[in-house]
Amino acid sequence: MRLALVFNPFKYKVHEENLRIVQKYFGLFPPLSLAWTAAIARKAGHDVTIIDARTLCLSKENVLERLNEFKPDIMGFMMTTYMFPDTLEWIRYLKNRLNIPVVIGGYNLRVYPEASISHPEIDYGVIEQALDTIPQLLAALEGKRELKDVVGLAYKENGNIKINPPKPVVFEDFPFPARDLLPNELYAEFPSERKNFTLMVTSLGCPYGCSFCEAGRTPYNPRTPGTVVDEMEECFHQHGIREIDIFDYSFTADKKRAMEICREMQKRDLDILWACRSRIDIDKELLTEMKKAGCGRIYYGIESGSQETLDRVNKGITLDQVRETIRNTKQLGIKALGFFLIGAPGETKNSIKQTVKFAQTLNLDYVQFSKCLAKPLTPLWEQMVKETGKDYWEDWILGKETDRPLPRPWTELSNEELDRLAKWAYVKFHSRFFFLIKATLQVKSFSEFKRKFFGYIDMLFSQENISTEDKNFTAYEDKKKRLDFYKKIAKYKQ
Repeated sequence: MRLALVFNPFKYKVHEENLRIVQKYFGLFPPLSLAWTAAIARKAGHDVTIIDARTLCLSKENVLERLNEFKPDIMGFMMTTYMFPDTLEWIRYLKNRLNIPVVIGGYNLRVYPEASISHPEIDYGVIEQALDTIPQLLAALEGKRELKDVVGLAYKENGNIKINPPKPVVFEDFPFPARDLLPNELYAEFPSERKNFTLMVTSLGCPYGCSFCEAGRTPYNPRTPGTVVDEMEECFHQHGIREIDIFDYSFTADKKRAMEICREMQKRDLDILWACRSRIDIDKELLTEMKKAGCGRIYYGIESGSQETLDRVNKGITLDQVRETIRNTKQLGIKALGFFLIGAPGETKNSIKQTVKFAQTLNLDYVQFSKCLAKPLTPLWEQMVKETGKDYWEDWILGKETDRPLPRPWTELSNEELDRLAKWAYVKFHSRFFFLIKATLQVKSFSEFKRKFFGYIDMLFSQENISTEDKNFTAYEDKKKRLDFYKKIAKYKQ
């Protein structure tokens, strides 16, 4: 069969955890879920294409043109809870013109499988991982098996929604994402320094229990060190990739495994700059090995400068640990980036100001202040549902809700106050004279300088005090350059 996977653009939503300008400059990331799905389908003998319409700034008409050239038998889309209506709009447009089945996947399907495929334009849903479900679904569509036997599939039968239970998968069994189907030259994130850039995921799940995180206490499912570095080597030699951001919830969750990955990278002498996410309770021995292996920056989940707040969200760290780890990281020459929450349970204006003051003492290279959000399946979500008597996210998927700021019953601060405080925190942290000088001197290229300069200027002068919808929202990179890249591809195909 011929499978076409489409990654559509999306608008900024006021219910998001990030401010509009942060979301604009956050990054252009490869759709790894679709790239894995493509690799899985190809391994099963099917023809696949990926159309990254978001990165290439393609319109629905542009994508329809490419789909007509490819002539797919089925289309696939990744559905996130927050951007569900945007993707559904694209599905409606394309399905009405192609009249072929549509399959969707993504984390949202784990939470709301019935609601997600209740829309008439959607035929099938992958509830968990695509590893077994996609090959079995495609085989069923070829008449080689029954839909009722496809594991982890949501589908419709005589007007009723059927759910086949998923079975556990071993992440080690996944093929490498099909990056050859992606425009790797165009991907970047706000702090990235090299081209080509990509993301990697080396483990699924997270053993920790932070109350604001949807991954809390989900099964930890890592790939072996050899497989991880094999994928890095493929990125380097086959796709010209020189910078990788490892998007695990915590790359350092298993110290022994992380050490083995770093040592294997050193053996293979890969000239790759890489970044990762980590809890703050990481020791200097591992940090040293990571530096030797080419780690250039670490994103730390710090969350707050108030110990009381850290305890309320079940973070399991102390402020002294934060100070020591950031100091060790900087001494080794690794950039330290801090994630912080605005509006966590019990927070006040004073505790938020305390957090910003604390962040300024840490010698961080970059910070992100996110508004604490009730994400599906988190304890905060459970509290929001209990307090309001309804599930906003399910109604949002069903088309019964509008984009609006969500209630935060765990704090007395209003949404308007949190918007103002989040903007204030960004400006307060980044506007220090010596911070600006240091950040400028660390820039590695003109494109990096433009990205950071305009991001700072936009935060100062374009970011509204109270979040509003932006119907013309486009991610940060030069739109003309991305369209030119698409036109170059189209000309080459001719």
